[in-house]
Amino acid sequence: MKISINRLKDFIALNQSPEEIADLLTSSGLEVEGIELFESIKGGLEGVVIGEVITCGRHPNADKLSITTVDIGDGVVPIVCGAPNVANGQKVVVAKEGATLFPVSGESFEIKKAKIRGEVSQGMICAEDEIGIGESHAGILVLDTYLPNGTPAAEYFKVVRDHVLEIGLTPNRADAASHLGVARDLKALLKKEICIPSVDNFKVDNTNKIIPVEVASVEDCPRYAGLTISNIMVGPSPEWLQNYLKALDLDPINNIVDITNFILHDLGQPLHAFDADKIIGGKIIVQKLPKDTPFVTLDEKERKLSGEELMICDEKGGLCIAGIFGGKGSGVSDTTTSVFLESACFSPDVIRKGSQFHGLKTDASFRFERGTDPNMPVYALKRAAMLIKELAGGEISSEVIDVYPVPVEDLVIEVSYANIHRLIGKEISKEEIKETLENLDIRFVGETEKNITVSVKPYRVDVTREADVIEEILRIHGFDNVPLSENLNSDYLAEHPAKDLNKLQYRLSEVLSGLGYFEIITNSLTKPIYAEKSGFLNPANNVEILNKLSEDLGVMRQSLLFSGLEVLAHNINRRQKDLKLFEFGTVYFKEEERYREEKRLALFLTGDKAAESWLEPSKAVAFPDIYSTVELVLEKLGIDNVEVEIIHAAPFDYALLLKLGTKELGTIGVVQEKIGKLAEVKQEVLYADLNWDLLAKKSKGLKKYSEISKFPEVRRDLSLVIDKKTTFDEIKKTAVRAGGKLLQRIGVFDVYQGEKIDADKKAYALSFFLQDTENTLTDKIIDKTMSRLIQSFENEVGAFIRK
Repeated sequence: MKISINRLKDFIALNQSPEEIADLLTSSGLEVEGIELFESIKGGLEGVVIGEVITCGRHPNADKLSITTVDIGDGVVPIVCGAPNVANGQKVVVAKEGATLFPVSGESFEIKKAKIRGEVSQGMICAEDEIGIGESHAGILVLDTYLPNGTPAAEYFKVVRDHVLEIGLTPNRADAASHLGVARDLKALLKKEICIPSVDNFKVDNTNKIIPVEVASVEDCPRYAGLTISNIMVGPSPEWLQNYLKALDLDPINNIVDITNFILHDLGQPLHAFDADKIIGGKIIVQKLPKDTPFVTLDEKERKLSGEELMICDEKGGLCIAGIFGGKGSGVSDTTTSVFLESACFSPDVIRKGSQFHGLKTDASFRFERGTDPNMPVYALKRAAMLIKELAGGEISSEVIDVYPVPVEDLVIEVSYANIHRLIGKEISKEEIKETLENLDIRFVGETEKNITVSVKPYRVDVTREADVIEEILRIHGFDNVPLSENLNSDYLAEHPAKDLNKLQYRLSEVLSGLGYFEIITNSLTKPIYAEKSGFLNPANNVEILNKLSEDLGVMRQSLLFSGLEVLAHNINRRQKDLKLFEFGTVYFKEEERYREEKRLALFLTGDKAAESWLEPSKAVAFPDIYSTVELVLEKLGIDNVEVEIIHAAPFDYALLLKLGTKELGTIGVVQEKIGKLAEVKQEVLYADLNWDLLAKKSKGLKKYSEISKFPEVRRDLSLVIDKKTTFDEIKKTAVRAGGKLLQRIGVFDVYQGEKIDADKKAYALSFFLQDTENTLTDKIIDKTMSRLIQSFENEVGAFIRK
């Protein structure tokens, strides 16, 4: 359950930090599992300011780019801009160097100083979709404002910041399933009064549209209230209401539905709005319908009724599964002009059965299943009606209908002082007991020397006996304030289990074995000559053995390369030339007077991919074969954001250096011929050397697979002509940023260099696979994503898209 601190402050005066409020609630039994920062614009536009374009000219190396200088308040900076509408004198939104942007679609990205087609750019002039305030990417935002340059954009766009508490609500605390409920607990903890919005100004405008109500079963529906509001205008909710709902992870729908959701989370009372003109016969009947009666719910699914669920009906049939889910035919739409607003109290048993039978769990059923306040429906109804008049216009066109034949009485409980002290474990003063209970809305109705008699309101469905009242006193007094007996002790606290590195290594070994690799275990002792003649190992770093078995095994190895090459040589000499090997091993170094060791993972490939066969000719292993294996290892371990750099250094003819931030993860490459000959290997060897200690530390555990999405995947192809120096890694990073979560993977099905394009160019034929795991992609979304990819390729890597 989510609780907005901003809204909580409307009920009770709070000057504590979100963390302090969370600690207070957790200590009282409302466990706060997390605190989230909500911003009406994601990222809060941190580092984004109002700027003014001072100069604007065409980019000398790109027809579609402009070079601008922009005054951002604390200086004038150069910015390369690709928008067609940028011009001198404009007030614009500028993301400064170091700012992080959260676009409407795609992943967040940081603004860095860069050179774009040879020109320095120190910031970004933003379009509305790039800062998360709209869908348009047609051009930059041009503002009509007199705010000085350098003014934070958050001030211009009135960004709302809120802290949202995630409360793990236990089943017995139905009373706390709202902002009002949480405020009641804070009232007792802080000894402050709470403020409940007044409905004294509620008034009926006319009685032109009365819809009577008939309740067939009082046991299933102890109270049912409603009223009619006519001549309303359905439309979007105001920004304050939309932000409130978004903070609670709810999607705004329209002003009428949003108000019912607002009341539900504010007061804990579910409401439902019917289109009054769709109520056949002008009458509401609360009853059960026969088993197997078909009913179409708001999600457009036809459901067969069990005959046990309660239904809200008109003279024709069902309008709503009471307390659970509305019907398609009676809901509020854009054309609705009159609504019948329902506020009821239903039996928890009948709601629970209906919810379980249909597999429907809604915010309303969550509360009704646990028990709602039978005294709240009329107040909530009036509060909602006043908000609807304020936000949607209209007039209240009926008296409040309140079917409440058997009012629920407060529960009277007798509690003994002796039991309070015995169950809590310490003596608490009578004054504190009285003050605590009164602050919890539990009234005193009698007292003797030994006992007190209290009256508990029906919204506290969990307080029904003496022990429950004592628990209320204890949780407000504080569990931490009760001293432990000397007979109770604990010698340790449980901790999270440490990551099992052996299990991780074993599981990854299974993965590599499944790819056809054989594991090897080689000697940690090696020849000193390898370090002396390799050109990349320092002999001074050798760890020498004091009591050597032989000169050939006189030092500890600094690399797994040579021990692996020796295994290759042994097998090749015995006519086993096609080899795929891996080893988890330790390497050792002496640095001045200290010793250091590292765990590494080595991969070796040599010979042909597969044995010669009539099915297909033999083909030698190539660099992509070992690179794809390393990619799979990283994917299985859940390691991403790996940066790739091309290097030319021993022991490789050419190689890729993998980095995680500033740390080197490993290298992949083709071993130099002279290095192979040191171990008597005369055929080409592909070798990957990975830092297993770093891999294990950064690993999120072996990847777990989820069910294949039921929504189809879409493929789109592009042909890009780019500079020869541009790497595929740059293209991939650009695509990932622009494609966002819809881009599942990228494929290369052709690379071309030749007479048909310039000598300094190359062409990539790429396939992009798009998929939404929650919805079927529409042509509009696909086209928008591909347009964003094309624009990013043109602006960021200078690509020409071949049509």
